[in-house]
Amino acid sequence: MKKTLKTVTTFTLVSAAVLAAACATVEGAGKDIEKAGEKLQEVSEKNN
Repeated sequence: MKKTLKTVTTFTLVSAAVLAAACATVEGAGKDIEKAGEKLQEVSEKNN
């Protein structure tokens, strides 16, 4: 359980940093956020 929480937290922080550095437009930010959400969902499903 703690490993899963640590993994999700780390992924979220890394994703936020990448989004902040890479997004040039609002549309691009939306796409990046959607992809990050999909990956987060995949990680969550694998750990359940």
